[in-house]
Amino acid sequence: QVQVVESGGGLVQAGGSLRLSCAVSGSTFSRSAFAWYRQAPGKQRDFVARISPFGGSTNYADAVQGRFTIFRDNAKNTVYLQMNRLKPEDTAVYYCNAGLWNLWGQGTQVTVSS
Repeated sequence: QVQVVESGGGLVQAGGSLRLSCAVSGSTFSRSAFAWYRQAPGKQRDFVARISPFGGSTNYADAVQGRFTIFRDNAKNTVYLQMNRLKPEDTAVYYCNAGLWNLWGQGTQVTVSS
């Protein structure tokens, strides 16, 4: 059974950095595209970034373009979201989506203080 587990969230000051991880069980990890989404209190879940199955293609929301980087390590079955120059408006629960199975993790809280 495939499972998706996010980690790496926390509290950081504006301008700081965090790296989120999305660990996935299962042997078909490399076949799946992955995406990060985020949901702030009282708001809908929004797309943040996506990476293709072998990492050759990435896409970003305008709000994070140039600050966030999505990448993957197929040997470790893990997808990462490197977040730099964080802003208070980046505060949200961040979720990883495994596209091949349309599975979501439990989310990890990111809080950016001003």
